[in-house]
Amino acid sequence: MQAVELTDAPAPVALTEANRILVVEDEDLIREMLQLSLTEEGYCVTAVADGRAALGLLLQTEPSQALPPFDLVVLDLMLPQVNGLDLCRLLRRQGNATPILILSARGSETDRVLGLEVGADDYLIKPFSTRELIARCRALLRRQKQNYLPQPTVLHYKDIYCYPQQCRVTVRGEVVNLSPKEFRLLELFMNYPRRVWSRESLLDRVWGSDFVGDSKTVDVHIRWLRQKLERDPSHPEYILTVRGFGYRFG
Repeated sequence: MQAVELTDAPAPVALTEANRILVVEDEDLIREMLQLSLTEEGYCVTAVADGRAALGLLLQTEPSQALPPFDLVVLDLMLPQVNGLDLCRLLRRQGNATPILILSARGSETDRVLGLEVGADDYLIKPFSTRELIARCRALLRRQKQNYLPQPTVLHYKDIYCYPQQCRVTVRGEVVNLSPKEFRLLELFMNYPRRVWSRESLLDRVWGSDFVGDSKTVDVHIRWLRQKLERDPSHPEYILTVRGFGYRFG
């Protein structure tokens, strides 16, 4: 296997006009506003008013096609024909992994948890700002694009070797046992060397946008990682603190 040496941070993944978004909303004014706002951002938008029409579009992928017909679904919950929750369930049972952003006036914790548990990737409560909607769409699309990037077989920096496909890490020739969150943190750091990450960015990428808890959990996991990777955790050489900003690797 050929090791991937640590180099300067790669350029961020560019979002292009090829991103295809399906908007499913039965209220005419909201549907038209969503379609207009997202189209102005350069996305290719299809808008429908009921769940049955959306399901037909989302399941039209031919077996020979590598990519689904849409890159993101913006989905209202209260829909005619097939409601939003049932649509989520049906898509996930079919193995459709298209990111789903739920829009709903139902904002209780129970409603949000239920939406995420049936397969949604994010949940936005009505009324919402257009800026927040677009920001959430960008984040979901960015994450989706990264799933299609070829992953290196080995990540290598100094005495650390990370094998993403095997979920295995060695440090100075010894296998190190990492928890799933610790492994994902290290893999993220090694994929983006020298990039500075805020706690909020690390929470979003490793714990997910639906994480509810204290951002200091990042500090705790960083401390645990240092104890397993560093020769002297109190004077780290791999995972460095950037005061006032966050952390960087290398």
